[in-house]
Amino acid sequence: MSARRARRSGRVVSRLRAGGQGLDAAAFEALFHQCARDVHGYAISLLGDRAAAEDVTALAFERLYRSRGRLDESRGTPRAWLFAIARNAALDELRRRGRASLEELDTAALEDDASTHALEHVERRAGLQAALGALPLREQEVILLKFHGQLSNSELGRALGISESNAGTRLHRALGRLREQAAAGSRQEVA
Repeated sequence: MSARRARRSGRVVSRLRAGGQGLDAAAFEALFHQCARDVHGYAISLLGDRAAAEDVTALAFERLYRSRGRLDESRGTPRAWLFAIARNAALDELRRRGRASLEELDTAALEDDASTHALEHVERRAGLQAALGALPLREQEVILLKFHGQLSNSELGRALGISESNAGTRLHRALGRLREQAAAGSRQEVA
C-alpha cells in the first residue's frame, strides 16, 4: 500500500465513531471516493463483465452503508470490510451464472487501454489477463484481492475467512502459478 493511500485510509479509520464502532457519513463518503475505482477494477477482473462489475460495486457499497454501524476497527479496516463484501457479491454473481472459472475474457476491459496506452502495454496486460484467467477461481480471487484491494495479508485473511499465514501461503502459491502461466503464454507466442 502506498504511503499516500495509507494516510488516507488512516484518516477514514480515525473517523470511526468513538468506541471503535461505526462509520460516519463523511468517512463513508471518503471511503467511497478512495475505493470505488479499486473495487470496480477488482470486480471487472474477477467477473470479466463491466455491467456485472458495476452492479457488484454498487451492491458492495450499499451493503457496507447498511452495515456501517457495525464496523469495528479491531476487526479490520473499512477498506478490508468493503473488499470482503465485494468478494462475496462477486462470488454470488459467479454462482448465479453457474460459472466455476473465468475462461472467457471480456476484451472490452482491454480496449480502454488500447486508446490511451502503447500497444505493448496492452499486449502485456492481455497476456497477464489470460494467465490469470487460466488459474482456478480460488487463486484468482486471492491475487485480485491482494492487488486490486491492496489488502495486507491480515486483511486478506479476514476477507477470505482464513488465517494471515494461510493467506500469505495461498498468495505465494497463486503468484507462482501466475508466473508459470505467464511464462507458458510467452513461450507459446514465440513458437
